[in-house]
Amino acid sequence: MLPSTTMNILKIHGCYRPQPKVSQYSHNSRLCNASSASILSHPQFPISKTDSKLKRIRVSEIGAPLWTWKDDEEENTRSSDDLTMNGDVYQKTLRLVECSMFAALGGLTYILSSSLAIENYFGCFFALPIVFSSMRWDIVAGRKTMVATATLLLVLAGPIKAITYLLMHGFLGLAMGSLWRSKASWGVSVLVSALVRAAGAMCYVVMYSFLIRENILALITINIHASVTFILSSFGFLVIPSMNIIYAIFGTVLLLNCSFFVFLLHLLYALFFTRLGMKASLRLPKWFAKAI
Repeated sequence: MLPSTTMNILKIHGCYRPQPKVSQYSHNSRLCNASSASILSHPQFPISKTDSKLKRIRVSEIGAPLWTWKDDEEENTRSSDDLTMNGDVYQKTLRLVECSMFAALGGLTYILSSSLAIENYFGCFFALPIVFSSMRWDIVAGRKTMVATATLLLVLAGPIKAITYLLMHGFLGLAMGSLWRSKASWGVSVLVSALVRAAGAMCYVVMYSFLIRENILALITINIHASVTFILSSFGFLVIPSMNIIYAIFGTVLLLNCSFFVFLLHLLYALFFTRLGMKASLRLPKWFAKAI
């Protein structure tokens, strides 16, 4: 009874209007008709407008490719050229291998000679690997051989052996190799190499004086002073020479010793290089060239 009363009240006031029932099928068909009609009635764009729009579009230029078959072929050709006998990579590898072999040979020979106490007999061959590397390749190769030999001695025999090798043989071989590589005369080469050898010998004496806590240079000069005084007194000259004269005598004797040693090295190494077929790269004196 309550629902009927409510409906009567709504009818009186005009708020309630009965709605007819619409089936789902009719609703879907109406939507389909409306959508098809809207699609058919939609205005189509003319072809000329689309063509004009496509003509206005600008396509950026295509850049060069990062890799092509031609670049790959050129790289393969270049790598094959480098691996030939005259190629850059092959020559650098050969120089590195030879410098390493010469450094190992020089270091092991120096260690064995020092261990067997025959260093004085083989001392003339210790600078040969450095000179040979400088003559065969360049001065840089000789320097690398010297540094590699000193490093090997530092690892195997300690810093004293390495420094001794550098002072007595390493810098001498580098100086000779550099002068021979630059085609300097034998006079200049012998003089400069003798000065390098003398400076190395002085540094060697100073180093061992520091190690044994004894002034070896003072002992040498005292012995020279006593010898000179004895020689003068034996000839009837009662004269005591000053220390400046003693130092001059010591320096002269040292330079003469180093000069004779370096000159013998020049003769030995020149004969060795000549036998190896490297005579064209040497600047030999006329008398020596005729003798050999």
